[in-house]
Amino acid sequence: MTASTGIDRRTGKPLSDWPHVRQSLGMIFTTRLSQRVLARLFGFAGVGLLGQPLTPGDLMKFYLAVVIAVELWEPRFAVTSLTYPAGDNSATGLGQGRFGVRVVGAYRPNALTGDFTVAATVSVIL
Repeated sequence: MTASTGIDRRTGKPLSDWPHVRQSLGMIFTTRLSQRVLARLFGFAGVGLLGQPLTPGDLMKFYLAVVIAVELWEPRFAVTSLTYPAGDNSATGLGQGRFGVRVVGAYRPNALTGDFTVAATVSVIL
């Protein structure tokens, strides 16, 4: 049984399970707060931090924004850790506000129905 289904926003084809959750996370992480007229609270506060030199305090704000956005808007994924993949980051890039973050978490395919059983540990790169 498929826990959730939707439409791939690029191809228009049916999308289900982890690919559907990954698309949902992508939508959350690329939407600024108050960008959606009828859903002003939907989105990711970390978008406003991108493109600026990052201080350790700003980095903690970014991490917090990731966790809060996922907790609020995607119950099928629970963040367990955030890391920097070495290949996606450099001192120059960090100084320019560019960095890659791996978000690792628990995929809970039936969370929308109240069943928070973990099916797999998965990750996405921001």
